[in-house]
Amino acid sequence: MLAAIQFPSWLKPQIFPFWPNFPVRWYGLMYLVAFGIAYLLFRYQVRRKKLGFSDDDVGSFFMFGIVGLIIGARLFGTLIYDSFYLQKPWLIFWPFDSSGRFSGFAGMSFHGGVVGGFLGMMAYCIRHKRNLLEWTDLMAVSIPFGYTFGRLGNFINGELWGKVTTARWGMVFPNAKMFPVEFPWVQEIMAKTGVLAIGGNVNLPRHPSQLYEALFEGIVLGLLLWFTVRKKSPFHGFATGSFLAGYGFIRFILEYFREPDEALGYIIKFGNPDASIHLFSTPLNFSMGQLLCFLMIAAGALLIAFLSRSEKSKASLLAAAELERSRLNQSRKKLRRKR
Repeated sequence: MLAAIQFPSWLKPQIFPFWPNFPVRWYGLMYLVAFGIAYLLFRYQVRRKKLGFSDDDVGSFFMFGIVGLIIGARLFGTLIYDSFYLQKPWLIFWPFDSSGRFSGFAGMSFHGGVVGGFLGMMAYCIRHKRNLLEWTDLMAVSIPFGYTFGRLGNFINGELWGKVTTARWGMVFPNAKMFPVEFPWVQEIMAKTGVLAIGGNVNLPRHPSQLYEALFEGIVLGLLLWFTVRKKSPFHGFATGSFLAGYGFIRFILEYFREPDEALGYIIKFGNPDASIHLFSTPLNFSMGQLLCFLMIAAGALLIAFLSRSEKSKASLLAAAELERSRLNQSRKKLRRKR
């Protein structure tokens, strides 16, 4: 009995696979949907809270953020994960392949997008003298629901698959790396899953990690931020910090199911230094994605701690000022009585 799911053969990256000269992909469309959802949720909050920002203000803010996001995501995705671009950096933003055909920007990093997007939003807020944390809070609770569609785009592309698994929901991705059948661990997984070899190699089932991320980093995190953090945020910046720490934590855990970049492998190896990147064998080996997630968690926690302390200091100063004002009023009353 086959204990694995075959990637749907009818699911193609192109929206019109029968029209090869029309290079419109689901992945690009999913990005547009993601931006659209984030925009609508952001504008909804502006109107609901009666913040007085115009649609032009919101549109300009998003434009700054999107430009920064694309630049940051592309720089991280190429310079950190692909040494080829270190040798030829002029190709980082060149969206054509060697034959001159439009290929888009294959290779984008979410972590780089966060950094670039934040810098873009900061540039807008500085230029227009807006409260940066107020605006990023509105954005933080709007992003996850849109992000869900970005990961669905990865799934449709059949990319960023997870590690090999014997789980019944494991999926055989057609473009995943195949393994020689002489390896004992390969034979063991073949026996458990019923997957057959082709010419001495076998394509083993993987965790559909794109769907895991779409669910937990998108929908679950989005629900928590939208219905809890958004409604009970004690100060500006709390939602921003919650998003950074929350996403970083969830992604850190899910990275155990996602196969690390083969060129980098595990960056830190506290566990078995010879552990395969294709299998989960130790929780003490960490990928580049997990290191970046750890930085996100630290940044979010430190931001909340710093702002919380700042708010407490402001509250103490206000309380002291109010107490002093009360004492002055009492002193004045006593003077009047004496007169």
